[in-house]
Amino acid sequence: MQQQEIQRFLKNYFQANGCEIIEEENGYMTVQLTIELDKELMNRPFYWHYLEKTGGVPNPMKLTFITNQEAAPEHIKGEVIHFGSPRLHQIFQSTKNLAAYIRLYENHRFTSGQQVPLKPWLGLNVRISYQCDRKRDVFKSLGLQLINGQIVENFHDRLLNLQLTPKIPDYSFTLSPLIMPKSGVSRIKNQLVREIEQEDDSWAVEARKRWHKDLQLLEHFYEEIGDDEKGETYGNEKKALQDQYEPNVKISIVNGGLFYLTDRAV
Repeated sequence: MQQQEIQRFLKNYFQANGCEIIEEENGYMTVQLTIELDKELMNRPFYWHYLEKTGGVPNPMKLTFITNQEAAPEHIKGEVIHFGSPRLHQIFQSTKNLAAYIRLYENHRFTSGQQVPLKPWLGLNVRISYQCDRKRDVFKSLGLQLINGQIVENFHDRLLNLQLTPKIPDYSFTLSPLIMPKSGVSRIKNQLVREIEQEDDSWAVEARKRWHKDLQLLEHFYEEIGDDEKGETYGNEKKALQDQYEPNVKISIVNGGLFYLTDRAV
């Protein structure tokens, strides 16, 4: 996940949860938290408990995130955030807690007075984790139309260009899906698996080479020790090497939702 993607993700997260973006430039952003997000992120239970008991005026915190230390001005002070940082993973988890699933409708604002059909789309934001002794995460946003099965990429970016509302607009009606959402999730995952199988697997080959090299060192260390004397330690160390190096790919859903859109939207 690139630093520019992190800043875009943070902006979307805070705006979706009603926070004001006070300042945003290349490399940093300053956000005014809502009461709800202060409670969610800042770990101040005693402050909020005291405030609720005394009836005091709430004062949610203001945060500055530095997403690119080279691009941000030197005078900007804030929390450096990057992929792998505890704060970013906290926000990932918060995304699951607060907005794991939504239902939105395109506010198309057609003025013809005729009823406008809205077609159902399943949108999923997913994380693909390539894991061995090194780790790389790739984020994708896919949309599946639940009538004809069409799958499009960069679905979230497409949604950003639309006006969406939690209430169905006037002069609109929704079409019933022919593909159930549960089946749609499976279709998207199968699509991702097919793409992964066609990718360059040199990272996995290199990981197995490093695994084999360390395994040879382990065997050399224990070669003068009889099988009966190796005991549990040898087995544990061999298993630890497997856990460390064995290549695997995991697909996890960050969040998703149902989106009812016009034909011109996607």
